[in-house]
Amino acid sequence: MTQSEPKAYYLKTFGCQMNVYDSERMAEALARQGYRETTELDRADLVILNTCHIREKAAEKVYSDLGRIRDVKIARAKDGRETVVAVAGCVAQAEGEEITTRQPAVDLVIGPQSYHRLPELIARTTTARTHIVETEFPGEEKFARMKAPRRVSSPSAFLTVQEGCDKFCTFCVVPYTRGAEFSRPVAKIDAEARELVEAGAREIVLLGQNVNAYHGEDLRGRSASLADLIARLARIAGLERIRYMTSHPRDMSDDLIAAHADIPQLMPFLHLPVQSGSDRILAKMNRKHTAAEYIDLVARIRKARPDIALSSDFIVGFPGETDQDAEDTIDLIEAVGFAQAFSFKYSPRPGTPAAGHDGQVDDAVKSERLLRLQAVLEAQQLAFNAQSLGGVLPVLFERKGREPGEFVGRTPYLQLIRVAADGELVGTTADVVVNDARRVSLSGVIAEA
Repeated sequence: MTQSEPKAYYLKTFGCQMNVYDSERMAEALARQGYRETTELDRADLVILNTCHIREKAAEKVYSDLGRIRDVKIARAKDGRETVVAVAGCVAQAEGEEITTRQPAVDLVIGPQSYHRLPELIARTTTARTHIVETEFPGEEKFARMKAPRRVSSPSAFLTVQEGCDKFCTFCVVPYTRGAEFSRPVAKIDAEARELVEAGAREIVLLGQNVNAYHGEDLRGRSASLADLIARLARIAGLERIRYMTSHPRDMSDDLIAAHADIPQLMPFLHLPVQSGSDRILAKMNRKHTAAEYIDLVARIRKARPDIALSSDFIVGFPGETDQDAEDTIDLIEAVGFAQAFSFKYSPRPGTPAAGHDGQVDDAVKSERLLRLQAVLEAQQLAFNAQSLGGVLPVLFERKGREPGEFVGRTPYLQLIRVAADGELVGTTADVVVNDARRVSLSGVIAEA
């Protein structure tokens, strides 16, 4: 690298959409400092791993990557090239100093609420010649100071509106890694949304650890609900679609349910995690709802928007789960019917109450239960997609496909769909006739005018 070349950064993102959003904001801040992005680790002057702590495998993958990064850092040092290694995100927040003890090649540990200080902290690592751990919780300051112009790499853009969670589910690390619930003011979100649309976004996905608990200040100094926020954003010219995730059943308010019926830009798709169908396990999880309450809530949502597609999360093998509890979860899945879902074996997270619960389930039992549950969910996903065969759906095209002339987009129900067409479709919305439906995706052709 010559003196005139800008420094390069390598940024790897683990986990949820909120981490993707945070990585985008970090990249924008680094660009403003003159950094350029690289996908080649050995060319990076700065390496950032933006981490996830939800499951044990995700955290261990970080340490595996750090071992490889250490070797690259050593090799670059032999050539006289300095490398700053940073661990960001929820593993950083949860494990702090332990990261630098376990992997001394790490120079900076930075929690999710301190990204606005990233350029300053990077500069300090190069002058102080010591490890820096920054894991405070100034959420409002973070958003106030992350003012770099928004960049849009896809017609669908993420926008964080709420962080943290006050629910304290016994399996979850979020209250400890992201802190208490914090909602951004309506005016700040509206301004960022308009900036995204001006940059080319046609769909905005509103993000939060518990997004439907949103209660940001409106322009009159009052508390606005998520439904109020969506109604305001729907007025932005050029914004065709609005989505939000992730939600908690206890915060699915009447006005938000009504918004699905009343606001055309709000897409008919809802990710509403239930986690289990057993009331006994739900109580042990501290989910604050029963299976019957969840099923009733789904009925009310479908009454407002009959065509809505539902998605959920399921944890299999929670401590104390019996065969009957697992059957209760299957019963709930069959009663509700999901368009898609995410399901995982329970993974103890250090510091959470459930990690110390009696009755930890054998891994072989977890695997067996997970296979059965996923078979039911996959059959439901295939059946939901099959309903689209022969129909016409509006598709927002997000990117080019792998094959020449292929474009990939999403239906209003978040189904992935592939279309072969002439010209350029990315960033446009077109009606598509669905001619093939598989479990994970659809195929189709552009409808004739």
